[in-house]
Formats: sequence, structure tokens, C-alpha cells
Amino acid sequence: MATTLITGGTVVSSTGRAPADVLIDGERIVGVLEPGSRLLGTDVAASVDRVIDATGKYVIPGGIDAHTHMELPFGGTAAIDTFETGTRAAAWGGTTSIIDFAVQRYGERVQDGLAAWHEKAAGNCAIDYGFHQIVGGVDDDSLAAMRSLPDEGVSSFKLFMAYPGVFYSDDAQVLKAMQVSRDTGMLTMMHAENGPAIDVLAQQLVDQGKTDPYYHGIARAWEMEEEATHRAIMLAKLTGAPLYVVHVSAKQAVEQLAWARDKGQNVYGETCPQYLYLSLEEQLGAKSDEWGSFEGAKWVCSTPLRSREEGHQDAMWQALRTNDLQMVSTDHCPFCMKDQKELGVGDFRKIPNGIGSIEHRMDLMYQGVVTGEITLERWVELTSTTPARMFGLYGRKGVIQPGADADVVVYDPNGHTSIGMGKTHHMNMDHSAWEGFEIDGHVDTVLSRGKVIVDDNAYLGAKGDGRFLKRGLSQYLI
Repeated sequence: MATTLITGGTVVSSTGRAPADVLIDGERIVGVLEPGSRLLGTDVAASVDRVIDATGKYVIPGGIDAHTHMELPFGGTAAIDTFETGTRAAAWGGTTSIIDFAVQRYGERVQDGLAAWHEKAAGNCAIDYGFHQIVGGVDDDSLAAMRSLPDEGVSSFKLFMAYPGVFYSDDAQVLKAMQVSRDTGMLTMMHAENGPAIDVLAQQLVDQGKTDPYYHGIARAWEMEEEATHRAIMLAKLTGAPLYVVHVSAKQAVEQLAWARDKGQNVYGETCPQYLYLSLEEQLGAKSDEWGSFEGAKWVCSTPLRSREEGHQDAMWQALRTNDLQMVSTDHCPFCMKDQKELGVGDFRKIPNGIGSIEHRMDLMYQGVVTGEITLERWVELTSTTPARMFGLYGRKGVIQPGADADVVVYDPNGHTSIGMGKTHHMNMDHSAWEGFEIDGHVDTVLSRGKVIVDDNAYLGAKGDGRFLKRGLSQYLI
């Protein structure tokens, strides 16, 4: 097997940084060495097959995006990124592992949903991948099937308090599923919005002729997120289940999570780049010659963008600093404007919910380092180390240490990245939600299990490079 030495860089972990060389043998890291070290009297650099010069750059563990939706059926269409295109875009952006969501809906078997996602992903991924299980139809059969998921390497499942008629679970169903979580140690992931109330508000807005994309966020008011988050926390407390709330966007929902954690409850949350950088006001003002006021459909996602005037974005950054939120994922669920988002022209309820960000998460979060929102170490923790710990991958992923998979990113803080169509955009979309964003940094080299898959602005990976990750139980619980 080939050996590689990454030399001259600064290795950054969640706890510190130091000049060090990283020695890789085949697919694993075998040493983190003092710069210029000699092993058994031999110059290491002279004895390896390949040397990567990281002088002046950061050497970090590959990013882990723990919330993606490749090929997800939604709203009469499906997310436009396949496992091939989506994982290739992830690699370009310094993400070397994803955890996607296998889907079970009403009337379907959990086992069949998981098998369908294995079929979609197998042999198509550029990077390593795992699965969470969406349980959209909680009944006796699915509850029994859920108990065998950890044996399949699937140690977390997702429920929805939103989307009645599609994925929605009522409180009784949530309670029963959380009892399985308690018994098995699986992590309950929750889409926390009051779906039935949101549907009433949305219908009332449409009846008033308020149909533009902006009203998607008005219907999904922050009160609906705060209430559902509190309810999920109470059900988790009652059952003793660990809880992870996905795509947190409202500062009031963060307050609920912080309150529960202060009482010692195993309750965690993630946010996404869109809730740190984008706002409801900008969505309202978005207009273009091609799409007019429908331009704002690019940023229709659930939970929705929140008001900047109300301080939600600042609150998300603060929660990341204080660990009231533990991770940043993307909720990558991309749809084209043409033929997909435009299904909602004249009725925001019909716009497929989702934003494409998998290629840009590492860069967008690094810009938070540049602007002083988070530290360099916290950047690594939020985007790699904590995702690995939260979802049962730590030691193998999320860290640069002997024995870990050689998933490594060489990041140039003196480089520059312009985001947008025709710039850095390899996702399978006809627009960029991040058009015009400028990043004071650049992903230079990406290794996945020791193989260089991105280097010097060239993609060197291949379909099928990625392998399925059988995950253990969460390593983050208290």
C-alpha cells in the first residue's frame, strides 16, 4: 500500500493546534510526528511514496456532514443531487463523509426503505457514507423493525412533527418511538415544527393572496419551532430517550435546548449555514429579471430562514460558541429552480423545501473563523469531531491520530474561494443559494482514506470510492 507524508502544516484538532507532519500508510493514519522527524534513523520524507507540502496551511480531519438528502422524493419531485453528484460536490468542499436519510413512509416497511437507500448509494459515492432512518409511519411493525437497526450500523432515526400526510408523527407515535430509543440507545432525531398549525396558517395566507416564497417563513413562525422543540424535549424526558433536534433556526428553540441541557438531559441540536448567514428580510427583497419576486424560492427550506432584525442569526453563532448547539450540518436537499422550485409559482406551499450547501459548509464555517465568530479549533469541532462523536464514528473519523481513517483536508488560510455558478459549484443544480459569497480560505487537497481525491483545483476521485459506514451508538451522550 502507498505511503504519504503531509509535511510543513499546522495540524488542527478540536482542542488545539501544532506544527506536525502526518504519516499515512494505505488508508490509515499511522503517525502524527514532530516536523522533520526521523524513524529508525531514516528521513521519513525520503522513504514515503508521496509527499504533500502543507507549508503555511492547516491540516484538519475531513468534514462530516451528518444531515443530507440525496435523491429524496419531496413535493412531487426529488432532490436533484444523486449520491454520485452530491458526494463529489462534498469532496470538492472538504467533506469526506456524509450521513444521509433512508426513508420509510406510511404503509412501507422500515427494512425496505433502508434497502432502497443502500441500492441508491452502493457503488456511486465518492466519499464514505452512512444512514439515519426516517420513520414516517410509526406503527407496531416499524417499531419492531427499528430495534434491529443498530445491528445494521444505523444508530439513529428521524421523526417529523411537521408535514401531516407525508412524514408526520403525532405525540403518541413520538412517545412510542422514543421508548425504542431509550431501550436500544439509538438517537432520536427530530424535525421540530408544529405541522398541523403551520398548515392552517399557510392556508390562511394563500386565501389572502399572499403566495410569494417569503410567506413560507411567515407560516412557519418561530413560535411553531419553539413549541415543538419544547414538546419533543418533554417527551424525551418522560421516556428517557436521547434527543437531537435538526436544523435549529429560531433563537427561542435554542433556549429550550439550553434549558433542558442545563437540567442534565441528553438533548442536542444542530444548525445549518443558511441560518447563520441568510435571512427572511433578504428573501423578501430577492428579485430577478428571470424570476421576479419568485427569486426567493431559492431559499425556501424548513425550518425557514428567520428575521435578522429579531437577532436569530447572531443567536445561532452565540449558541455555537457556548455549545448550546453542538454541530453544523447542511440539510442538503437541492432542487433546481426550473421544473422543481417553480412548481410553487402562485402557491409557496408547493415549493420543494431545500437548499444545496454540501459543497460550501466547510468554507462558510471557516469564514466564521475569519470574522471572529468561532475559533479555529471550534471550526474543526463543529464540522468534523462532534459529528463523529454524536453519530458513533469517532476514532475512525473526525480526528487526526494513529489508527484513524486518513480522511484529511489541507486548507489554505491565505487562499480565496468565490462561491457561485461557474465558480465553485459542482452540485447538480441550476442556481446557487450562495451566489456571490466570498471566502477568505481555500480547500487545497482532500484525502479520503489515504487517496487524494481533490488536489490543485482538480478532481481525482471516482464513483465508488466511498464505502458504507456501519456506525455505533452515540459517543456524545452524558
